[in-house]
Amino acid sequence: MHLIVFSALCSVLVAVVLKLAPRFRLDVAQLVTWNYLAATVLSALLLKPSLASLSHPDAPWAALLGLAVVLPLLFLVLAASVRSNGIVRTDVAQRLSLLLSLLAAFTLFGERADGMRMAGLALGLLAVAGIVVRPRQDGAVASPTRPGIGLLLVVWVGFAVVDVMLKRIALAGTPSLAALQVAFAIAFVLMLGWISIRHWRAGVRIEARNIGAGLVLGLLNFGNIVFYVRAHQAFPDNPSVVFAAMNIGVVVLGTLVGVFAFGEKTSVWNRAAIVLAVVAIAVIAAAPRA
Repeated sequence: MHLIVFSALCSVLVAVVLKLAPRFRLDVAQLVTWNYLAATVLSALLLKPSLASLSHPDAPWAALLGLAVVLPLLFLVLAASVRSNGIVRTDVAQRLSLLLSLLAAFTLFGERADGMRMAGLALGLLAVAGIVVRPRQDGAVASPTRPGIGLLLVVWVGFAVVDVMLKRIALAGTPSLAALQVAFAIAFVLMLGWISIRHWRAGVRIEARNIGAGLVLGLLNFGNIVFYVRAHQAFPDNPSVVFAAMNIGVVVLGTLVGVFAFGEKTSVWNRAAIVLAVVAIAVIAAAPRA
């Protein structure tokens, strides 16, 4: 179970780095760039995914390129949401993306919509409604800002889109780890091109401290993936337990870090939404597999 703890910890620490970036005057675009360099190298060295399927004439290169574009864009949105909405609400929105993945499983991949998963889906949608409510400094509920809500919704939808894309790519014959390896490499090249253009045209310096922080971010991002994969390998007969423990762990740990380390405010609606999110994840994970 320590693997799940490490995976959840890495996930929350990614949000912490993004939260601290403005305080230390770090350029998020550069952090995301070097993050993908670290993730690419570590994936190749430690996970060693087989890329043999990519030599097939029908390899889904268009989908892989799309994934490589979506991943860094979503990372940038995640950073903006952490700054605007805080770690607590952003992490919950990210984890509740499983609701949309579940809907996609019903509508796109032909999975059976049983009662337990539908109940979990309903609870999760209530949690989404509660998490977008923005608390005032006095603890009361304030009118949610459109940019803040927009960022949370993009995080919620974006991670589900990534999950659906990975499933589509896997159905085309490319394993998820191989798809991520290739997407990380392409994302690094694309982001490197972007920050180079910013450097030449706008004079934005590529600084060593951004490279260092970005590599740390990549280590944490990769750690989240590799510990989660190893947890599934350690408990091959209990994938739902790993799934639930990981997602609930991120929600709980993210809440503790956000509230106690950064003093983030939560309303009664937000706190109720966090509880509902945990219950929804547990119900979905406990549902019988189709």
